[in-house]
Amino acid sequence: MKPRVSDLILLSAIIMLPGSLSAGEKSEDMRLSELDAYWAEVSRTVLEGDFEGYAATCHPEAVLVSGSRKTSYPLSKALARWKKEFVDTEAGRRDSSVTFRFSERLGDKTTAHERGIFLYSFRQGDHPPETEHVHFEALLIKKNGQWKILMEYQKSAATEAEWKALAK
Repeated sequence: MKPRVSDLILLSAIIMLPGSLSAGEKSEDMRLSELDAYWAEVSRTVLEGDFEGYAATCHPEAVLVSGSRKTSYPLSKALARWKKEFVDTEAGRRDSSVTFRFSERLGDKTTAHERGIFLYSFRQGDHPPETEHVHFEALLIKKNGQWKILMEYQKSAATEAEWKALAK
């Protein structure tokens, strides 16, 4: 009995499906690795007080949304405000760090919507260290092989328990 064309198509799909899923999974793993490298670079720049490096992670037209202040404005204005903290960190007058944990990571090869909590820690001079846990969302775009943040939405304060719940 000669197989029908529809049977051959179905058989081909079944045979090719695992390979297709594997390629898709590999592509997603690569995208997430790139984004992990992006967030590691953001963390490095904060830790070292590398203002120019931090600014380079941002799209020139990026927007900062502040849930606590109920406002949004160009991220460039926030960068101008944050510059002194970077300068003080680089000079050793301040210790700063930021770490990210994610609850949702959506996107494709050139776009990403990341949701989670960041932990920002800092110490100025002899003052005790301070920490801020913040629920955030970020919208990123990949242009010319580099991820850039388009929107940072600092939604609200998070608790340490919420932070720990996102532990890897």
